Amino acid sequence: METIETSRLVLRPFTQRDAADLFEYLHEPVAGCFLSLALANMNDAEHAVAERSTDDKSIAVCLRESGKLIGDLFAEPEGDTFSVGWNFNPGFGGKGYAYEAAAALFTHLFTERAARRLYAYVEETNTPSQRLCEKLGMRQEGVFKEFVSFRNDDSGAPIYENTMQYALLRREWLS
Repeated sequence: METIETSRLVLRPFTQRDAADLFEYLHEPVAGCFLSLALANMNDAEHAVAERSTDDKSIAVCLRESGKLIGDLFAEPEGDTFSVGWNFNPGFGGKGYAYEAAAALFTHLFTERAARRLYAYVEETNTPSQRLCEKLGMRQEGVFKEFVSFRNDDSGAPIYENTMQYALLRREWLS
């Protein structure tokens, strides 16, 4: 992943110095889809950033002025289509950082990586991500009923969640 800069952010590969900031928002993930990525301690965070630093689909989102990691994006290629997603530190919510980062990534994928189509899966209960998809111009293509389970109920039975799929074509982004 090459570095992408916006007016307030830097999107770049992960480095070891990101461990504490990653732990800050992944020790207790907010969205159910990130529960499997929960970090128990700093040792886990150091291993996670080491893995992400060698993974071209993982993108660190940092404040331009301080270098602080405030979230991450992913873009997983599938031919000319990319599965995209985001996870941000809730302490930095409401400032437009997720939109700014995702829009910069979308522009990069469509113009530099020749993406034809981007899509994202969003839990039906994750209204902030739904709003972000819509603000980015993505359209809802469907809802997968009881698609996946990220947690269990008190008796240990899986709780299945409905998952929405959003998508965007290059021609829609560029118009």
